[in-house]
Amino acid sequence: MEFLKDLWDFMKVRKKFWLLPLVLILLIFGVLIVLTSGSAIAPFIYTIF
Repeated sequence: MEFLKDLWDFMKVRKKFWLLPLVLILLIFGVLIVLTSGSAIAPFIYTIF
């Protein structure tokens, strides 16, 4: 969680709030891949990419 705090502090100090949507999308895709890696949905998720 310290990494996320450091990332937020970086965005706040440097005024780089445009990075927030990119980070959120990457986190969502990462969680989606991890959660569906062992399920029957996995082949359908991987065709999206």
